[in-house]
Amino acid sequence: MAIDAMTVVQVLPALESGGVERGTLEVAKALVEGGHRSIVISAGGRLVEQLQFDGSEHIRIDVGRKSLLTARHIRPLRRLLQREQVDILHLRSRMPAWIAYLAWKGMPAGNRPHLVTTVHGLYSVSRYSEIMTRGEKVIAVSDTVRDFLLEHYPRLNPERIVVIPRGIDPDRYPYGYQPPQGWLGPWYTEYPQLQSAQVLTLPGRLTRLKGHRDFIDLIAALHRNGKRVYGLIVGGEDPRRKRYAGEIRQHIQASGLGDYIIMTGARQDLKAIYAVSDVVLSLSGKPESFGRTVLEALSLGRPVVAYDHGGVGEIMQTLYPDGRVAPGQLVELTQKVSGILEGQAAPVHEGHSYTLAGMLDATLGLYRSLAETAPGA
Repeated sequence: MAIDAMTVVQVLPALESGGVERGTLEVAKALVEGGHRSIVISAGGRLVEQLQFDGSEHIRIDVGRKSLLTARHIRPLRRLLQREQVDILHLRSRMPAWIAYLAWKGMPAGNRPHLVTTVHGLYSVSRYSEIMTRGEKVIAVSDTVRDFLLEHYPRLNPERIVVIPRGIDPDRYPYGYQPPQGWLGPWYTEYPQLQSAQVLTLPGRLTRLKGHRDFIDLIAALHRNGKRVYGLIVGGEDPRRKRYAGEIRQHIQASGLGDYIIMTGARQDLKAIYAVSDVVLSLSGKPESFGRTVLEALSLGRPVVAYDHGGVGEIMQTLYPDGRVAPGQLVELTQKVSGILEGQAAPVHEGHSYTLAGMLDATLGLYRSLAETAPGA
């Protein structure tokens, strides 16, 4: 059964910021551009305006609140799915997934939309997280996520998993990008010590998983080897983890690097900062499901050195294998970064397959393949 236009509902907690939210808007925009109807259900947020500007509808329902009261949304959501004759119901987060799944489950099998879930992270293994495996198709954002699901949820049929890596727009992150003078001037006015210096950058919010201590120890080791490099820690402080931010500042001072490591706080100009960095680092202590910052930097042509595990390791293996380091190995990390700073490493090649267009084509193709089958088949 061929289908001309679909009605697709995506469900997530809110539309404030983050990778899940960005991906939701990207898919929503592609649906509208393809002549389909796009509806997003969330508690709202600052991205709603952009979503609606791009042609999607937003229905404000707080399905992400972890409270028994959230169950009151199940029946209204079920009525909404029936009324709007939804073809695809796409669940992107655990608590909203439970509410939407129970609404979906209460519909007659022949009238239900097709159910899709996306596993964006390596969630804690539990009945609560298992809801993300209930889709007719379960999108994994990397092979790492696929393997994680198969290891911890043996009842999940491997044939239901579809690996669709997240992607970026190469036109937004062009190879060889150089920031305009209008950015460079204020940047070097704010940080004059970085002009004509070698700079290492670690992006990511100030949380223990992001490897800030390893980054500081790397800078210290390079200084002991005679390399007066500067380090940038680019990321906002989590209000709930102010103690950790204090620990990082203390570690910088104790290492004698107060003049050489800069904590910039949250920035909206990461692309430009990548472009003026000699090396970008990814030192997360635990495997991550994907590595968007790694992909962005490599797309610009900037060398990346990263711990070789999880989704980051996948990207590095494909795009820049010379930058891989065994997790936690400071000596190997120092040697690898030193080699790049001395021009001994291979350059980053132009072009890659982790594109936004590829991600959108695969996602909408999956929607179409489901919509062309009878509900409940």
